[in-house]
Amino acid sequence: MRIARTVSALRATLTPVRREGRRIGLVPTMGALHDGHLSLIGRAREQCDVVVVSLFVNPAQFNERSDLERYPRDERRDAELAAASGADVLFAPSVEEVYPPGFATTVEVLGLTERLEGAARGSEHFRGVATVVTKLLCMAMPDVAYFGQKDAQQVLVIRRLARDLNLPVRIESLPTVREPDGLALSSRNALLAADERARALALPAALQAAAALAATGERSAEMLLDAARKAMRPYDVEPEYIALVEPETLEPLATLSGEALLAIAARVGEIRLIDNALLAPTATQTVATDAARDALPTLSQPLQGKATATCSA
Repeated sequence: MRIARTVSALRATLTPVRREGRRIGLVPTMGALHDGHLSLIGRAREQCDVVVVSLFVNPAQFNERSDLERYPRDERRDAELAAASGADVLFAPSVEEVYPPGFATTVEVLGLTERLEGAARGSEHFRGVATVVTKLLCMAMPDVAYFGQKDAQQVLVIRRLARDLNLPVRIESLPTVREPDGLALSSRNALLAADERARALALPAALQAAAALAATGERSAEMLLDAARKAMRPYDVEPEYIALVEPETLEPLATLSGEALLAIAARVGEIRLIDNALLAPTATQTVATDAARDALPTLSQPLQGKATATCSA
């Protein structure tokens, strides 16, 4: 696996590949790789001739400096995992390479970014995400870029910017990879203390409780959200937000009349986690394996969420 630290080095590596008509896949990450990231790299390996993994902790999308400073970083470990999973190129630029002196351009996607994470973290969050992803797509010029559905709102934003800016790339998202007890994999999980890790199960418990209630025929968003909140209380975790929204527009829903996205964010100690699942009025779905359901015996109905962490913060 080659390591490129500059845009010129990345392009020098990929130009011959592109001339030969070979397919390039890009997996953008902020490092601290886990099985969710590796599933993206594996899919890119299956579909593409050359796989590029970017490794860049993007300061522009952090609204809290303390969050940026404690974000886990281990480039040597990440490089080993990326190579073992099939990456051909690791693009690991410095902040100065991505945002050189005099940098004065941002990308903003309107309409999708004001709700959920945008409301909680401020407009600068998705402005930072949209800007860095646009830059990475222009730097690598991949045929396909891979993202995780745990960051469902981010995926929508990226799809919209690629379409609106006529970027010649296909955006593919993959389902969330979870721990056996149902917790969605996230780079931030490594920052949780042992007791906090146990309390973090409040998020999958909330999703599963709402899905279990929906499976009984309940369609009221108010009732579904109330069930989710109640499921979190035994873990002593309060949601920062929990919402049932239309999956493409993120418009709030009053009734579960079709497929809907149940999105949640919460702080466990100092660590902020997000998760989501798709609910439908006619299908029972699961975020958890049998082991997870054993760990959450009060949530007897299975829930299946589309939810993998990648370059989000």
